Amino acid sequence: MKSVALLIPLGLVALGAASALPAFAQSTTAPVYAPAPPPPGMHDPGVKPAAKPASTLPAMHDAGQPRDAHGEAPPEVRVRKQGDETVQEYARNGQVYMIVVTPKVGPAQTYMVDANGKYHSAVGPEPVKPVMYKVVEWGKAKPPEETETPPSNGGH
Repeated sequence: MKSVALLIPLGLVALGAASALPAFAQSTTAPVYAPAPPPPGMHDPGVKPAAKPASTLPAMHDAGQPRDAHGEAPPEVRVRKQGDETVQEYARNGQVYMIVVTPKVGPAQTYMVDANGKYHSAVGPEPVKPVMYKVVEWGKAKPPEETETPPSNGGH
């Protein structure tokens, strides 16, 4: 039994050593590569381009007026100080469509101007107005209950 118990660990050691042999069998000499070509000169023309490009892009020119993604001209922005606040008016085609009021302390207030000239706060959609029902009320006296009175038939 002892000899079998010794053979198993010795067999494992021999197996480990045999699997490590290919790693030890590698060459210690470095591979030999061909020498690299010298770098091109500073004014070397390099490869000559083809006679004519395969396709040409359309000529891109600036019309002089910058445009946004929708093709519209940028807004006119008028900035003025009003007390401690800075007021920015955004207009397009002479029509004011947005006003931003930035106080000295606190967040900026943005107002959108509709077609009728009314200002609307641009903080988001209108808040939801839930329906309120009175279920219970405290602190008030109950209204008097109505009792049915028999109709009078004129003394008859």
